[in-house]
Amino acid sequence: MRWPGVPAVHGWLSLDRRGGWRLKGEPVTHAGLNGFLNANYRSDGDGNWFVQNGPQRVFVTLDYTPLVLRLDVDGSLTAHTGAATGPVIAAYLDEDGNVLLHTSQGVGLLDDRDLSAFVGQCRADDGGPASDAAFVEVMGGGSGVVWYGLPLQPIRHAEVAARFAFQPHPEP
Repeated sequence: MRWPGVPAVHGWLSLDRRGGWRLKGEPVTHAGLNGFLNANYRSDGDGNWFVQNGPQRVFVTLDYTPLVLRLDVDGSLTAHTGAATGPVIAAYLDEDGNVLLHTSQGVGLLDDRDLSAFVGQCRADDGGPASDAAFVEVMGGGSGVVWYGLPLQPIRHAEVAARFAFQPHPEP
């Protein structure tokens, strides 16, 4: 059986900075709907992220990145969908203090509730704890902070979508 032509949906579904789904600006609180959204979230070849709903694509407006990451107690990362992220390729700090991690699954914003644990895991180049001044240096374009052997690199918020080839606001 062939599905009838069903138009895509834009502007209804969004992903907030903590990995929460929002439908027309309102938080999605129903566990079953959250599970459905997480299970059917994917991207197309043009950098748009969407939820596949039968024959229909519901495109997602992103508050920052396509993934929001949680730092588990053992140091591993989980995406907001519940999926493991795989290895981290690179770590970034933007000018506002947001941590972005490029994983084998894509780029994700570290949930702000995990920033304290992340900072505690970071080291200065000499192996000691990274100071606040060292983080400020990275935010300003410098270096000197390492997380699990990866140098924390500066990145500008305005450059993230283009650098990682995703569309934060998919258009029809």
